[in-house]
Order: sequence, then C-alpha cells, then structure tokens
Amino acid sequence: MPKGMKNMRTLLLMIFAALSLSVSAQTITLNGNVKDTTGEPIIGASIVEKGNTTNGTITNLDGNFSLKVPANATVIVSYIGMKTQEVAIKGKSKIDVTLTDDAKALDEVVVIGYGTARKKDLTGSVATVNSETLAAIPVANATEALQGKMAGVQITTTEGSPDAEMRIRVRGGGSITGDNTPLFIVDGFPVESISDIPATDIEDITVLKDASSTAIYGSRGANGVIIVTTKSGKEGKISVNYNAYYAWKQMSKKLKTLSSGDYTRWQYERAMLDQNSTKPDEINPSDYTKYFGNYQDIDLYDNVDAIDWQDQIFGRTGHTFNHNLSISGGSDKTKYAFSYSHIDDKAIMQGSDYSRDNLSLKVNSKPHKRVTLDFSIRYSNTSINGAGANESKSEVSTADSRMKNVMIYSPFNFADLSDGYDEDSQLTNPLKSVTDNDRRQSRKVFNYNGSFTWELIDNLKLKTEFGLEHNINNDNRFYGVTTYNSRINGNYQPIVTFTDKEREKFRNTTTANYDFKKLFKSKDHNLNVLGGIEYIKEQNTTNTDEVRYYPDFFTADEAFKFSSQGTAFSIDKYYNADDVLLSFFGRANYDFKSKYLVSATFRADGSSKFLGDNRWGYFPSAAVAWRISSESFMENSRSWLDDLKLRFSYGTAGNNNIKSDQTSRSWSSSTTGWVNGETSYWSTGKQMINPDLKWETTHTRNVGLDYTLLGGKLSGTFEWYWNTTKDLLIEFPTSGSGYDTQFRNMGKTENKGFEASINWSVINTKDYGLSIGANIGFNKNKVLSLGTMSEYAAASNWASTEIGSDYMVYVNGQVGQIYGYVSDGRYEVNDFKGFIDGKWVLNEGVADCSEVIGSKYLRPGAMKLKNIDGSEDNKVTAKDRRIIGNTNPTHTGGFNINARVKGFDLTANFVWSVGNDIYNANKIEYTSTGKYKYRNMIDIMAEGSRWTNLNADGTICNDPTKLAEMNATTTMWSPAMQKAVLSDWAIENGSFLRLSTLSVGYTLPKVLLNKVGIQNLRFYVTGYNLFCLTNYSGFDPEVSTRNKTALTPGVDYSAYPKSRQYVIGANLTF
Repeated sequence: MPKGMKNMRTLLLMIFAALSLSVSAQTITLNGNVKDTTGEPIIGASIVEKGNTTNGTITNLDGNFSLKVPANATVIVSYIGMKTQEVAIKGKSKIDVTLTDDAKALDEVVVIGYGTARKKDLTGSVATVNSETLAAIPVANATEALQGKMAGVQITTTEGSPDAEMRIRVRGGGSITGDNTPLFIVDGFPVESISDIPATDIEDITVLKDASSTAIYGSRGANGVIIVTTKSGKEGKISVNYNAYYAWKQMSKKLKTLSSGDYTRWQYERAMLDQNSTKPDEINPSDYTKYFGNYQDIDLYDNVDAIDWQDQIFGRTGHTFNHNLSISGGSDKTKYAFSYSHIDDKAIMQGSDYSRDNLSLKVNSKPHKRVTLDFSIRYSNTSINGAGANESKSEVSTADSRMKNVMIYSPFNFADLSDGYDEDSQLTNPLKSVTDNDRRQSRKVFNYNGSFTWELIDNLKLKTEFGLEHNINNDNRFYGVTTYNSRINGNYQPIVTFTDKEREKFRNTTTANYDFKKLFKSKDHNLNVLGGIEYIKEQNTTNTDEVRYYPDFFTADEAFKFSSQGTAFSIDKYYNADDVLLSFFGRANYDFKSKYLVSATFRADGSSKFLGDNRWGYFPSAAVAWRISSESFMENSRSWLDDLKLRFSYGTAGNNNIKSDQTSRSWSSSTTGWVNGETSYWSTGKQMINPDLKWETTHTRNVGLDYTLLGGKLSGTFEWYWNTTKDLLIEFPTSGSGYDTQFRNMGKTENKGFEASINWSVINTKDYGLSIGANIGFNKNKVLSLGTMSEYAAASNWASTEIGSDYMVYVNGQVGQIYGYVSDGRYEVNDFKGFIDGKWVLNEGVADCSEVIGSKYLRPGAMKLKNIDGSEDNKVTAKDRRIIGNTNPTHTGGFNINARVKGFDLTANFVWSVGNDIYNANKIEYTSTGKYKYRNMIDIMAEGSRWTNLNADGTICNDPTKLAEMNATTTMWSPAMQKAVLSDWAIENGSFLRLSTLSVGYTLPKVLLNKVGIQNLRFYVTGYNLFCLTNYSGFDPEVSTRNKTALTPGVDYSAYPKSRQYVIGANLTF
C-alpha cells in the first residue's frame, strides 16, 4: 500500500475515534430523584431538557427518573402546584431535586389596557380569573364562568332558556335609561358580547373596575372593562386536547295550580259574583253551565285528573352535548393554537333547542429577534330554535307569553274548549301556543385580528394592530292563528317577520412602548411609557320584512319557506349612521424600589355621535400605591407578611352608548300598502334629534388594600369606591311633539361601595390540596339629580296598560325602585255597615278601593289597599301609590372550595344575593281573574285559603254573620277584581344562596398514562343549580324578564324556567 494512502487511512481513523469519543462524552444518562420538602417522592414530575422540549420524561412511583441528555445540558423540573426548577447538569450523572410549594400570586402577570403588568405592581382595581379556574367547571360560555368569582361584578341570568341574556354589572353602573353593560375586549378587539366564546378557549379574564384601569379606554370604560385573552400556542411538541361532556337537565321547580274540582268551584263562584247585583239568589249562571253543567253536579269534577301543563311544555328531559378539540405547539420562532368547539342543547321546553360551533386559530411568529407577528381568526355560528327565549325587547304583546298560557289554562279539557285560541274563554292551548310562537334565530360572527411588533431599539417597541369583525344576525318570527298579533293584525291568519341585521367593525391601533431601565443608572427606578392612537369604525344595517295573511293552516316551517304565499305588508331597510371613534391615549408607570408606585393615563376620544365642540371627550386618571411591607419599620413582620400595598386612584371615564344617529337627522325607507295607497314612504323615526348632546362622564375614586401572608397562602383585597356620573344620556319623553322621546344630557348619579376578597391555600402538597376563596361586594346607588325633572316613571308593561307606571326614579332615590299600592289585606265583614239595597256599604273611615278593584267587587273578602295620601273622601286612587320595593341588592358575592386528594379533585362554587326585592308579576296574574274568565290559578288561592262567598246551596252569601263564620280560617282575599293590581304583596325578598356548581373529578396517574402516550386524562361529574336557599315563592329568585328598558329590572313574568343539570365529562391531553 502506498505510504500516502496508509497515512490517509491512519488520519481518518484518528478523526473517527475523536468524533466517537466526543459524542460519547457529550451525551450522558442522567438519573435522579424528585421529592417534596417533607421527603416524600413526587410521582409524575416532569423533567424536560431546556431548549429541546421533545426530550423529556416523568418520575415513577418512587420519584426516580432516567433521561439521556448532553453533559452540559440544563433540565427543567416541574410539577403542578410547585415551583419549577432549572438544574444545570455540568457533567453530573445523578441529581436530587426538592420542589417547594408555589406561591406565585405576586409575580402573576395580568392583562391591563394595551399591555400587561405584574400583579404586585398594580395601582388600580383589577380582578382576574385564570384558565385553571375556568377548566375546573364545564360551562358553555365565558360569562357563566365569571359568576360569583369577583367582588363587585354582578352577573344575573335573566331566565332559564339556553340563550338567556346574562346581564353583567360592574359596581352598579351610573346610567339611568342608558346601557350599563361593561366594555368587552377580546384579544384587544372590542366586541358586543363574550357569551359566544367557549370557556375552553380562554387563557384568562380580567375585569378593570376603577378609572385608573379603565380610563385608558376613555369613552367606553365608564361601566368597567372586561378583557378576555384567548389561549396561544406554547413552545414545545404538539399538544392535543379533547374535552367533552354530556348533560341532562330537568325543570328545577314547579308551582302548584288548582285541582280540577277546586278550579270548577272557583269558576262557579266567579260566575255568580258577576251576576250578584242582579240575581244573587239564582243559581247556575249561564257563564258556568255552558261549559261545566249544573252546580248540583259540581262534585263530579273532584274525580277528574288535572293535566300538568308545566310538565307538558317544560317537563321533557333536556340533553346537552359539548365537545372541544384544541391543537397547539410550536418552536421558539412560531407558535400556534387551533380550536374547534361544538355544543348542541336540546332544551327542556318543547320545540326549543340551541347549537353553537366555534373555530379559532391563533399564530404567533418571531421571524427576527426584534420582530413579532401575531394573527388570529375567530368564528362562531349560533342557532336558536323555538318559542322559549323571552321577547320583552321586541314583543308585540304579553298575551302570547308561554309560561302564562301554561299556568292559567284549564286543568282539563271541558266541552267546546277550542284546541287553539278559545274566543269565549280567552284561553290559548299551551301546546298550540308553542308552535304558534315559533322562532328561528341565527348569529354568525367573524373576527380577524393581526398585529406587527417591532423593537426599534432596545426597550422601544412599536406595535400596530388591525381587526375586523362581521356580525350577521337573522331572526324569523312566526305568529300563528292563536297569537294576539294574528288575531288583531292578521285577520286570524299567520304573520311572519323576517329581521336581518349586519354589523361591521374595523379597528386599527398603533402604540409605542418604551422602558427607561437602560437610562437609569440605578435599578431602584423603573419607568415605562406608552402612547397610542386608535381608530374604530362601525356600520349597522337592519332589514325588517313583514308578511301577513298566510293560509290559516300554514305552520312555521311552511311560512318561513314559502313567503310568497302570504301578502307583503311592509319592507323596512334602515342604515344607521356610521359610528366612528378616533382616539389618542397614553400611560406612564413609575416605581421606586417597587415600594412607591405611580401611574397616570390620559385619553382623548373624538366620536361621530356628537357634533362640534362636544365631539371630543378627555379622560385623565392617576393612581399611587405604597408597598408598606417594604418599609424598614415592617422588617419584623416579614416572616409572615409577604406583601401589603395601599392604593389610591382617581380618574374619569366616559359613556357614549347611544345610537349613532341621535344628533343629526337620518331617514329610513319603508314599503307598505297601507298608507293612503302609497307603496313606500320615508320617515325620521320616533326619536327627536338633539344636536347638543355630549359625553356622559363618570368620575371614580378608589382606595384599595392588597395583602399576601404566610408565604402566599393567604391573600386578598379590600376596596372602597365612590363613582359619580354626570351629564346622563337620558331618554326624555317628548309627548305632543310628534316624537316619542329625545336623548338629553341631564342628571347625576353616584355609586358608593365596598368590596372584599380572600383566597386561602390551606393545604398545597404533592398529594393533597385545599383552597378556599370568597368575595363580597356592597353597592349603593343614588340619583343626585334628574335635571329639570323631579321624577322619571317607567312601565314594565307586563299587564299591557292595566298597571301603568310601576317603576319610579326620584331625586335621592335609586334606579330599580318599584312603584305601586300598599296592601292592607282584605276587607272583612266588620268593614261594612251591611248589605243595603243590593250592595255592600262601607263604614265611615274605611278606605274605598272601588276605583282600583272595581265597584261591583267591593264586598267582604275583596282586596284592600291603604289610603296613603290621606284624601278626605278616603278613596284609594292612583295618587296613593308609593315606592314599595327596591330591586338593588345590599350585597352580592360568592365563595368556592377546591380540594384534591391524590388523583381526586372537588370544586364547589356558591353564589348569593342579599337584600334585593323581586317584582313577582306572576303571582299577580296567577291569583286574580282581572277582566278575564275561566283562568286557572296557583295554590295560594286554593280552596280553604281564598275568601269564599258561596252558600252550600250555590247562592252568594250576603249575610254578614254567616260570611264571617265561613271565612274564619281563610287568609287570602277573593281573586275577583276588574284588573291586575300591583301592591307590596307581590314584592318579595329575592335573597338567595345557590350551589351553582359542584364537580368531582379523577385524574389517572401519569405513570400509567405515559405508557400509552397520554399526558393527562381526567373524568368528572358535575351538578348545576343543585340547590337554592331562598324564601322567594316564585320559580327562581335570579330573574329579570322585562328588559326593554334598564329602568325595569327584577320583574319575574312568564320566564323560561331554570333547570337542574347533571354532567359527565372527560379532559384528554396527548
């Protein structure tokens, strides 16, 4: 072999040997043990090579692990509930790691306006719910997840339908006729609602409550800001999560109605009372006998089974199936998160169902160390079918209310009773009412967001964001032949309204953020400055078409499909004026040694909703905080006191939450064949314009104390606030002008309150955990001024015009005060001189209620009201009404218990409300006949409880002594009266304590799951609305159904009943 070739072979062998030695020297097998501070091994702890997340393992039953890693690697050791450690190997082949409990609350990062901040550095009032809390309880949407979790945030589920409105109020709200809904921000984009976002897609929800936090949002922040951050991808291997649950539910409470026999006896007495003045001694009145036969046979009805109409309409077992699939992962350059969710809800009401599909994609890319690109898409498609949802905002008449027909309908089908609407008895068959009030709704939301961030120089970041949201809402409403609308406006033929709404919103925000840490020579000083400009434009269109006179046999399906078979009555197309908002804003945060903190914000908003000099609003705020625990005089307390911070803030925020065409005239086009033969016309609507409108402004003051004790085991806050809102945007009545109302700036309100929250981690070890959290919020609303008015009346209109104004706002009063008569029980026999000349004559000095209840019903046993105004004639009139109730709670709150033992976990969430009144309109309607006949009633008016006027022979008793003897043990008045009457008898204490959710789960050991490639598998069972402690006599104390105006909260009328629900589910992660 040539010498050169031999030398070359020797050289190659040496190089190969060196490479082999090098490789073997760089890769080692690392063995180790992980334990807790008590020396117990930690099973299932994660050990991952830093920078190579695909290389990892978990500890076994003894806490041991083995992993091949480079000799100079660093491994990350982590376990849920414990502090993560990074361990540098430095050539070692064995390591022992001790993990300690994680008390990370102070270093938590929370989202604030246009940025983030450490929880310990906050100067404003901010509350957060994280993804762990959201994941513990399966809920259909984000709003449900907030209930009872935050002090000062009141969430009311207005009724029990699958798509029920969930009303959110942050510290009460300052507007009177305006909308007090907070501003919702999702990933930086302002949205109308967060109820279409699955809870599984959410990373955290933050509520900004004081102006120091909300003023950065300027004109939209007066009612608080709720910021939702959705989940992003994380660096590492692909993670696949599948969550699914199945639920079944049933109506949680029923009200008892009269039996067949009792119902029949009352129908006889009612008919006799109607003819009492002319034929008191003649039995078997025709109003009775034509349906029920002779009085002598009335006992036969005791053997007739009563139909449970509540069960017929709301008694089916509802079923819900919900599943979510999410895929996430990425590298240090690009991260992604994809999610698909589907919920299908067959509700407890006949013909009622709900479904929603959600898609989301979020991509974060870092193509350069100074450049970041973010992009996200969200899509939701919601369908709501059936007659269930409350329609108080759009109803034609309360006559078609579904629960009303269920409760007042006859308990049996008597002769000649129509199976639809019975003209004579004025009863509508509940089953027919469901099909004749059918409704099909769909809502589609497309949301696109993108941002570009460039770190121009060290610590100076420029960011520009673009967002587009497109909403498409379709609402098809069928009025069958039994409905009020069809009878009055459709000649007893079906009517359909087709309503289509579209909304587009565009947003562009550009911010510059600079951290001055490199300019300060000392680390004691920290200053961060943010400045930005924002442009938002919103466009709305509404198309409403009404088709009448379909063939009377048409069903909803046929009418929706074949609209040409009806007659086009009206075609309305309305374009709202564009809503444009241009804003400039800034914020500066400074702290010295994290001991003294100062922040200031400023925002200038220019809105197209206002004109001239009123167009721009300016909203500054400032806040200071003092970390008392860092002072030298607190040194002796540091063994148990981790953090104690006192905060104070003052600022202003605005509200322009009115339609965009209130300052300049806009026209709408309508097509009709009913205006003097013309086929179309143009109009300006029913509201008068006001070119002088300006911003509604809220000034807030807030004092807070944050504390963390015992190594983070105990933490919480105390807050006191005082908010005043001036230049209220009030919808002022303008009768006689040709318009109904006009928005004006007038009046002033205030909200004062106190809030407290506490979180206690009682036990937090590897195998055991117990934590308790609680919060409470007190709020007192007061109207300081109503401008030129001394009072402002509002009507819930549940009884059409019979009751009239049943809410009243007074200066120095509150919004939500109920206005009506004061009950004085019932008239007793000794209130009368006697039965004289065919009528009962009152004693002197006894209040005369005949104007209210009807003169022919003024007799012993009739409803009695107090003469409040002291009129000399002692007549009870409309002037005797006063404030009889207040729907505002004294305090609201919630508490939760979380426990875990080995792989088992338990979560219980309680919510409460104390001191609020409920206007039980159902109780009025279900206990009085009014001008109607043949209605059933609830058992409050059962035989033996209600006053009776019947002799044994079927005649009306007008003998005082005998009447008194017959009613010695009865407690209620007679249901007979001329109309519905609101008195304080119908106002009930709505306080309650509800176990809203109870969940028990089990997570399989990771050691077993790792063998089949599964990271996590948890099974759980959950119960919703398991019990509710309350003295309220209605279906449920958490109710508010008459929501056409904000002035009429807390009315319980014909609500879709709430259900009790049971869930089984699983969380799976690959």
